Amino acid sequence: MNKYLSFFRLRFAMGMQYRMAAFAGVITQFVWGAMEILIYNAFYDANAAAFPMSFQATSSYIWLQQAFLAFFMAWFMEEEIFDSIISGNIVYELCRPIRIYNMWFARSVANRLSRAVLRCFPILIIAVFLPKPYGMSAPSSAVNFMLFLVTMILGLLVTVSFCMLVYVLTFFTVSPQGLRICFVSMVEFFAGAVIPLPFFPDNIRTVLEILPFAAMQNVPLRIYSGDLSGVTIVKPVALQVFWLIILTAVGYNLCRYAEKRVRLQGG
Repeated sequence: MNKYLSFFRLRFAMGMQYRMAAFAGVITQFVWGAMEILIYNAFYDANAAAFPMSFQATSSYIWLQQAFLAFFMAWFMEEEIFDSIISGNIVYELCRPIRIYNMWFARSVANRLSRAVLRCFPILIIAVFLPKPYGMSAPSSAVNFMLFLVTMILGLLVTVSFCMLVYVLTFFTVSPQGLRICFVSMVEFFAGAVIPLPFFPDNIRTVLEILPFAAMQNVPLRIYSGDLSGVTIVKPVALQVFWLIILTAVGYNLCRYAEKRVRLQGG
């Protein structure tokens, strides 16, 4: 376990060095979040009663989404891993006394966490001081805030587990580009990154909330904004744990299978 913690610490320390990139990311995400809120404001002005979430809850959802974008952006994957598989350099990893799945998992979590730490605080501080209903509101209770933190961690782990599947499936393809485009498109739409899941029609939303994509950013952001509360929280959190176990188990076993039967396409 210590060796994987070492991989985590090294990758986290490396990610914390990119401060100027983080500064540029903060500006980009703040502008994007403000643009989204203004667009939603136009729709709410037309008929606020037609929406399942209040405009204040939607604003909080969007600011949290932008602040912790690094946690949940499926398109953020390590080119280093793809390159090692395509070029054949993965053989050096296979010779080490480590499980490459565990190493990649630790590195992926560290990468996302370091990016989020550098970017989230400026966005959250500015969003808190914006006038209502355009800014971010406080959580409805201390219990909801604690649940938000727990589900954030679960959502991060589910996202990493899902991305690990893309890495592992690259062993069985000549190029990972098709896989990445397909998987990233599904996550962005079905996880609530483009449109929050409560805005979908009820029959479609019921199906989407069962899928693994809803176990990513959908649950923690809706808990914080107050859209999920009380006993309604139990099912989404249980699904987060369920999908984390399933995705991790499938990814790990598929990786073990690939290690034994891998055929290198490159050098």
